[in-house]
Parts: sequence; structure tokens; C-alpha cells
Amino acid sequence: MAGKNENLERATLTVEEAAKICGLSRGSAYTAVRKGQLPHVRIGARILIPRAALEALLAAPPPERGNQ
Repeated sequence: MAGKNENLERATLTVEEAAKICGLSRGSAYTAVRKGQLPHVRIGARILIPRAALEALLAAPPPERGNQ
């Protein structure tokens, strides 16, 4: 028997799940978390990536670079 919340989308992702979505390796995703480049929350020892924040990050236009 499946759980009641089977069809509900979780509000957070693990770092590994977010890495797959972003096309990053696990190590690169943890480095991005450590550098503050990947939005995250810590709950105890767990690091979770808010789905909405990740989607907003991926939807944002890339930052403009100065003329080189």
C-alpha cells in the first residue's frame, strides 16, 4: 500500500537530487553549497535544497559580464 503523500511533491531536495537536476556531480553540488552558490537549509546534520529556490535560481537570467 502506497503512502498518503505519494502524489505530493516534496518541498525540499537532497543535495544529490539537486545535483542531478543541475547536471552537477555530487562533489560539485556540495562545493556550491559550501560556497553559498546553491540555496540550502540545514536541519541538524542534513542539508536540504528548497525546490522553489532551486527552480528560481535555474530560471533566473545569467548575470551580465562586464565588457572584456
